[in-house]
Amino acid sequence: MDEVERLKRWRLVLGGDEADGIGIELGPTELGMDRALSALYEGQRSGALGLSSPAVVRWLGDIRAYFPRSVVQLLQADALERLHLKRLLLEPELLESVEPDLHLVSTLVSLVSVMPQRTRESARVVVRQVLEALELQLRQPLEQSVRGALARTTRNRRPRHGEIDWNRTIRANLKHWRPRQKVLVPETLLGFGHRRSALRDVILCVDQSGSMEASVVYSAVLGCVLASLPALRTNLVVFDTAVVDLTEYLSDPVELLFGTQLGGGTDIAQALGYAQGLVRNPLDTILVLISDLFEGGNRDEMLRRAASLAASGVQVIVLLALNDDGAPSFDVSVAAGLAALGAPVFACTPGQFPDLMGAALRREDLLQWAAAKGIVAVRGESCGRS
Repeated sequence: MDEVERLKRWRLVLGGDEADGIGIELGPTELGMDRALSALYEGQRSGALGLSSPAVVRWLGDIRAYFPRSVVQLLQADALERLHLKRLLLEPELLESVEPDLHLVSTLVSLVSVMPQRTRESARVVVRQVLEALELQLRQPLEQSVRGALARTTRNRRPRHGEIDWNRTIRANLKHWRPRQKVLVPETLLGFGHRRSALRDVILCVDQSGSMEASVVYSAVLGCVLASLPALRTNLVVFDTAVVDLTEYLSDPVELLFGTQLGGGTDIAQALGYAQGLVRNPLDTILVLISDLFEGGNRDEMLRRAASLAASGVQVIVLLALNDDGAPSFDVSVAAGLAALGAPVFACTPGQFPDLMGAALRREDLLQWAAAKGIVAVRGESCGRS
């Protein structure tokens, strides 16, 4: 990058008028970029864009013309927050102009209750675009991890003659080859497993308070993938101060998200109580609680219910976040209380979730798994603040 180009970039960062002290003249493209940035960052909080849909649509077209997609998504997110444009997302014409991204999906889901029907259909199109892209990214690794983990569960080590898997049996007994006799002695017989409709139960219990927006979106996608696997029986429950069972919508993540209502308080104790009622076989059940643990209900009751679930044999996993945003804010004292019960407590990215589920299904030590991934887990004796 030459000196003139570097100064032009500084000019775009600093803005014009009194901030423009570089003495460099911008070309037509840079001036267009400058106008788009000024409309967002130099206006009053009421918005230099104005609160009309045509003005915003023109601005959205400008930023898509001048900036790469990743920057467009960042500018859209800033516009929603700085210029209070959420209400304009209730207009179908505006939705057709935005660049779909995770932040936008979270915003649209939070507006569902006030969204008119004609806008809701446009919103579904936007949400589906993002969710289909996420599912394409996450489905294969999650399916492979789950099927690989359950493969050993379906192996039959006392097969009848017609059930013997000869390829695996031969490989497993090669050390028993007797060269002189040219005979392989099959000391261990490996057979094809007896298929079952469901080998494990998975309950996703997801906090839908406002701070968990991205986690709810990822949980919807991952829950739908898990539900498509016949070896698992998957339930998805969302909660704030109320509990909603969305299991019936696990065939369609868009319908599932439109059944949530982001925001509100948090009652984890009530959610765990509901989850207890879904447990059929505790030793074959994995309960994943996804929450920042800022409990608004009865904390002692919440810990008692978590302890009861763990004592019954349910494998309880606590994810403080399921997103790519880095270290989350969470209630450390509650996290430490859950960790003291033996539940692994840490944050997880969507990309790590498939491997996490595989490790859980194999009944590995999840604290060791987390350490190997560079994930810092909460310890039971922890007493600091995040």
